[in-house]
Amino acid sequence: MRTLSYIVAIIICLNAGAQNVDVRLLKTLNARQMPQWDAGMKGVSYAPYAVMPSAIAATWAHGYFNKDKVMMRNGYKSAIAVGLAMITTSGLKIAINRTRPFKEYPNDITLRVKEPGPYSFPSGHTTSAFATATALSLSYKKWYVAVPSYLYAGFVGYSRMRLGVHYPSDVLGGMAIGIGAGFLTWWVDKKVNGL
Repeated sequence: MRTLSYIVAIIICLNAGAQNVDVRLLKTLNARQMPQWDAGMKGVSYAPYAVMPSAIAATWAHGYFNKDKVMMRNGYKSAIAVGLAMITTSGLKIAINRTRPFKEYPNDITLRVKEPGPYSFPSGHTTSAFATATALSLSYKKWYVAVPSYLYAGFVGYSRMRLGVHYPSDVLGGMAIGIGAGFLTWWVDKKVNGL
């Protein structure tokens, strides 16, 4: 119940004065034409939907080929965490129904990709990137896995703002959902199975 209260408080803040900060920050991140940089950002932006299943499959395969049941289980948990994150994000997008920034501020925000779906909050690309980064970090528990994973996920979030399709708060929401789904999945597994 407390989590629901936090979500409602965030939504109220978004619709009040906090949105001004959100818009100003987005205008800064989206400003100026940089064609080569933006082409790279398009690649970063769409990569999570290839990286996500690859990371899950690689985790499971690592366990399978090394006869490591814990790592195989981590592959399954990774799939559950990412699935939970994406279902949550999809539901929130429809429930909150926030307009994309390039539509809300067409004179200030430049759309730099093919027009996406209508809903802005939270960022699905960011959610999937952070859910994947969290699953990899919890599976391997090594800094040299966690640091690049989270840096990449952060870069995905930045790309969504740079391309004009999400507000910073959309990206923060995606981060929270992705990370939360990972930790929740591992916590439930530990409580239920004692692992």
